[in-house]
Amino acid sequence: MQTLDELDRGLIAALRLDGRAPVTTLARRLGVTRSTVNSRLQHLLDSGTVLGFSVRVREERDPDSIRAIALIEVEGRSTNQAIRALRGFPEVRALHTTNGGWDLVADLRTDSLGNFDRLLGQIRSVEGVVNSETSVLLSSALL
Repeated sequence: MQTLDELDRGLIAALRLDGRAPVTTLARRLGVTRSTVNSRLQHLLDSGTVLGFSVRVREERDPDSIRAIALIEVEGRSTNQAIRALRGFPEVRALHTTNGGWDLVADLRTDSLGNFDRLLGQIRSVEGVVNSETSVLLSSALL
């Protein structure tokens, strides 16, 4: 696994702010040449450190979108089985294992409260899920 240096972290931070920034802009911002930015970016992509580029949508542009974080407790050793089941729900945007009181953290998104309620029921019915706590995200501070 590659260790990121200060330049790699700076490039990633700049791309998080504007994933469409031209290489010349990134080079100027980071104080390096365009070829250095191209080389570092290619290396980050080839190594799997950067998986791709995406678009962020301002929440108020999609006011009917329901976003939430679900903390999920899984019984015994059934975490992998629960993860496989939860990956099948298109409303689960990301899934993370964690330590502490909860076994999984799920990033959820639906288009209505009715569908959100249905999704929560589906999550609770996944074999191995014994408890969950869900918080609806009201607003986000963009990084």
